[in-house]
Amino acid sequence: MQRPLPAERPPLVLASASPRRLDLLARFGVVPDRVEPADIDETPGKDELPRLLAARLARGKAEAAAARAPDALVLAADTVVGAGRRCLGKPADEAEARRFLELLSGRRHRVTTGVCLVTPGGTRRERLVTTILAFQRLTRAQIDHYLEGGEWRGCAGGYSIQGQAEAFVRFLSGSHSNVVGLPMFETAQLLRGVGWLRP
Repeated sequence: MQRPLPAERPPLVLASASPRRLDLLARFGVVPDRVEPADIDETPGKDELPRLLAARLARGKAEAAAARAPDALVLAADTVVGAGRRCLGKPADEAEARRFLELLSGRRHRVTTGVCLVTPGGTRRERLVTTILAFQRLTRAQIDHYLEGGEWRGCAGGYSIQGQAEAFVRFLSGSHSNVVGLPMFETAQLLRGVGWLRP
């Protein structure tokens, strides 16, 4: 049975260093009490599908942070870009970012974010959200220009939709904020569900 939170709200810990997630939370009035990124191995398992990887990493980050802050409400998320069965995480360098963009050029792909919330009582609640996108066919000059700007750094799939790469998107079905890194509707529902975010 779900244990209700105490009358006084516990501190909220965001287990992510992403400034994009902080910005998205602030849009509906949520400011974490602490930001404590969880350092876990993000290497995909053999034949691990993008959706399963996103869920596993979000859960792993939440549980790692909760172990350090047992009296807090811990929120974690992880975003994975999937091209077919292939997982595209954060590119290690510009060469890998180029390969990602060349792979995504002119085709549809899926962006999945796993969101995990762990309460002080140890209850875990999770959501998995997928958005479908299609890029226009990118020219070499477009890719070169994009990579020169450095916007690809630290971004799953090698692009940031809230920046210049939004001009590449010819089709999007689903949550835009999910592609940024945190599905706002589902995250707000999780926080309301445990009584931390008031209606």
